[in-house]
Amino acid sequence: MHFKYFEWDERFAKTNGKSPFDTLWDLFQQLLTISSGEVKQALKWLTDLDNEYDITGQFDDGYSLGDFIEELKERGYIENDDGGAGFIMTKKTERSLRKRSLEEIFKDLEKGGVGSHKTPHTGKGLERQPETRKWTQGDDIGQIDSVGTMLNMLNHSSIDAFNLQEDDLEVYETDHYTSNATVLLIDLSHSMILYGEDRITPAKKVAMALSELIMNNYAKDSLDIVAFGNEAWKISVDDLPYLKVGPYHTNTKQGLEVARHILQRKKYANKQIFMITDGKPSCMIENGKLYKNSFGLDRKIVNKVLDEAVKCRRDQITITTFMIAQDPYLQSFVREMTEANKGKAYFASLDNLGGYIFEDYIRNRKKNVK
Repeated sequence: MHFKYFEWDERFAKTNGKSPFDTLWDLFQQLLTISSGEVKQALKWLTDLDNEYDITGQFDDGYSLGDFIEELKERGYIENDDGGAGFIMTKKTERSLRKRSLEEIFKDLEKGGVGSHKTPHTGKGLERQPETRKWTQGDDIGQIDSVGTMLNMLNHSSIDAFNLQEDDLEVYETDHYTSNATVLLIDLSHSMILYGEDRITPAKKVAMALSELIMNNYAKDSLDIVAFGNEAWKISVDDLPYLKVGPYHTNTKQGLEVARHILQRKKYANKQIFMITDGKPSCMIENGKLYKNSFGLDRKIVNKVLDEAVKCRRDQITITTFMIAQDPYLQSFVREMTEANKGKAYFASLDNLGGYIFEDYIRNRKKNVK
């Protein structure tokens, strides 16, 4: 256990144990995520909140937003842009946003099970189980149960002569652990901000948290991220805080196609696509042109998406759809696609999206261990 000692600061008593900087930093990170990494906009919102709710008024020593901005620069969280007229986020802030998103999601999840992906199979693996079985050719001798083996030998030995036989050998069962290659598909179509509901911010938080989890806890796994609107394109982890919804339709077909091509190049036991979307497929590329239809479920577009889902199934790629909209009209499409792929689907609210994705990822119910 580690202890950190410091001189008591009376300001902590009014801010739940947080310093003025930490209090504002927590709020500022939320605003940065919503503003897609635009520091100027986040600072404006922070100023508006301070004017309305007098946030800095709780700090006895007169700590102001100006002091906070200076401290952000000193700590390396923001820096001047190329023109020198404004600020931009640094890599340190991007990492902090990913870490914060991970903590935010995990605080509502049951702890445990993080570190590797356990499968229902037993055999040669990484974690020893209490059960034992007879040794067979190829078993790891490091998993031999010495006590059980000795007892078996004594059953047919005497005090004068010990007679160890192959059948006496007992080995511990071990759980299989497997690696995952995951592509996270994020819908950036215009409907993700329609009707006064911000759906893109929770999606970005989940993507940042999932990337942080994999990079820190599942070193052998891979995560690729694909955004899709009128078209689909691969993005990096560093791009996540800056994602914005555009004036796009929903090209689900190309999103799945790009994800499938990425996973085809991966040599992993398990391959999966997590797709976060709130709407029906409404466009596709046909003969080099954008074919679109936002009214109803266009069977021409839907059938192309179903074809892609079947191709993923043939490549042993499971599609898990997280539909963050409760429109019953879309359930028929989701049901069709899930059946075509033999995958899974969840109708998740914005509040429990992270829980659904993380529990499904960590649980790793797939059984095709190679």
